[in-house]
Amino acid sequence: MTESTEQRTESSHPNRWRWFGLASVALAQLMIVVDMTIINVALPSINADLAITAADRQWVITAYTLPFAGLLLLGGRVSDYTGRRRALLIGLVGFAAASVAGGAATSLTMLLAARVAQGAFGALLAPASLSLVATTFTDPKERGAAFGVFGGVVAAGSPIGLILGGILTTSLSWHWVLYVNAPIALVAALGVVVFLHESRAEVRTGYDFLGAVLATAGLVAIVWGFTKATQDGWTATATIVPLAAGVVLLALFLLAEARVGNPLLPLPILRHRGRGGAYLVVVLMMAGPFGAYLFISFFLQDIKHYSALRTGLAFLPLTLGVMLAVGLGSRLMTTVAPRFIMGTGLLLGALGMVLLTRLDADSAYASGVLPSFILIGIGMGLVLPAALDLSTFGVRPSEAGVASAMFNVSQQAGASLDTALLNTVAANGAATYLAANASSVQSQVHGYNLATGWAAGILLVAALAALLLIDTRLGKTAPMAPSAEADATIAP
Repeated sequence: MTESTEQRTESSHPNRWRWFGLASVALAQLMIVVDMTIINVALPSINADLAITAADRQWVITAYTLPFAGLLLLGGRVSDYTGRRRALLIGLVGFAAASVAGGAATSLTMLLAARVAQGAFGALLAPASLSLVATTFTDPKERGAAFGVFGGVVAAGSPIGLILGGILTTSLSWHWVLYVNAPIALVAALGVVVFLHESRAEVRTGYDFLGAVLATAGLVAIVWGFTKATQDGWTATATIVPLAAGVVLLALFLLAEARVGNPLLPLPILRHRGRGGAYLVVVLMMAGPFGAYLFISFFLQDIKHYSALRTGLAFLPLTLGVMLAVGLGSRLMTTVAPRFIMGTGLLLGALGMVLLTRLDADSAYASGVLPSFILIGIGMGLVLPAALDLSTFGVRPSEAGVASAMFNVSQQAGASLDTALLNTVAANGAATYLAANASSVQSQVHGYNLATGWAAGILLVAALAALLLIDTRLGKTAPMAPSAEADATIAP
């Protein structure tokens, strides 16, 4: 079946059912994004219940992020070859089962095993979700609206995770921050089965096993190095060795991809200015708002003594700002160059970060935090629909999965870099301030302010990258390139 046949088959599918399918895919993506922050609020309860030491606490997060980051590219290619809907269903079932096992954990070992499984299935689920949106919605106007919905989920998922984590931990127990994934996955899976077509690369050239090993090892090493930087500092051997190894492994991966006939990551995906610029912007963008979520959560709980539930609800205006802005961003995508939409959003986010640097121990939420949350929410809501569309724009349908995986790799790399870099900045800033002043509380706030100042600078760099690198116009040309392979779409 040819590429044109694939497009006719999809367009003949009743429009209303495709939108129900989008809702199911968005729900699956929401589950992944929420899971990245929902457990943060529950960590104190988990530590107390399972008697986890301070040294082992970080493994609850790292056990998820390492397999998730390392397996994303492989997961994207697997979804292209085995079928994106099938891959999404496998990911949903596996993620739900791992979540139930984690919720029932009675020891740290059980919990970590479940988190590893969550990360592995999430690495299959995430690129399958985005690539299904890219291959299902090919009309430029519909595509903009679809990526608006998907972008809203990506941007709002982290603060929603904080809110939901606070509610579940306070009203039920920490176990439910994991159990909650099961019903979400079930509803999403039913929707995917009923409302979406299968889509896959019908002609397969085999898996690039060398590329898979190099990419997985390199990404795991990079994320591990960032994790050790948070704990041991940037100059520690435990930090330098994995970071250096990760850089070497990823360089070897790129060299190998240029020479094999069936690359795990076709290099033209990266060389396209629109896509490559979007991936870079996402890396930098995640190092900004992600820091705000972390440090404002610390500020509200440690300095203002908010409960977990109240802290989660404090992020609601940010979530609402995102949801309002993604609608505007998705409507503008076909008439305004994406670099201007993304640049504007990033500048608004940077302004929100700058305002956060003015906090002190006596700052009130309404005057000190709320204006920044509104600006950051609106800014990120403007950026993500265009970034998502660009990440798969112009690729062959047979490569939609791996292009989608690159978007997720960019997200994970940015979040990991943020945690390592900004935590170091905050800790060093607090220690320097404390050495010259008597107030330990104000020294904490000073560290947070210094870190958010760095985050503002990173967002300014991201805005410049968007304005200077991205030259693609969405809605003017076909969103997906003609395929040299026979990509098939099969009705459910």
